[in-house]
Amino acid sequence: MSEQQHNALLREHADSYRAYVTATVLHGQAAAEALGQHPTDLYALHALDLAGPLTTGALAERIGLSQSATTRLVDRLVRAGRARRAPDPDDRRRVLVEPLPIPHDEDEAAFGPARRRMAEVFRGFTADELRVLFRYFAAAAPALRDATAETKGLPVAGGPGS
Repeated sequence: MSEQQHNALLREHADSYRAYVTATVLHGQAAAEALGQHPTDLYALHALDLAGPLTTGALAERIGLSQSATTRLVDRLVRAGRARRAPDPDDRRRVLVEPLPIPHDEDEAAFGPARRRMAEVFRGFTADELRVLFRYFAAAAPALRDATAETKGLPVAGGPGS
C-alpha cells in the first residue's frame, strides 16, 4: 500500500477510532462510579495491577500526577480499602503501594458488562485477527503514554514504542 493510500485509509476511519477512545474513557468513568471512586483512582489501581506494588513516586510517574497529588490519591485508596501501604522487602526505608482485590460482586458490577460485551466482539474475529488486535494494543498503550507525557510537556519515557 502506498503512503497516500495508507493516509487515506487512516483518514477514512479516524472517526471510528475517536469513537472507540471516547467509549473507553466513558466506560472507565462509569466503572469508577460503580466502585464509588474517581476515575483517576481507578486508573491508578489499574497501573498497580499491571506493574505490581510501586512507591508513590513511581506510581506518580505512571499516572502522570505530581507526587503530592498521588499521595492524596493513595490516601483515598487506602481509606476506601482498595490499596494498602507495605514496607518494601528490599529496602525497609521505602513504602510500597499495593492494590487490594476488588470484591467479586463489585468487580462484576463495574467490569462484568464490558467483559461480556467485549468477549462477544472478540468472538467475531479469527485467531489471526485477534493477534493483530493484541499486537495493536501492545504497541498503542506505550505510544499513548508517550503522547500523554508529550501533551503535558513532560519527558517522554523512551520515544517511539516505549
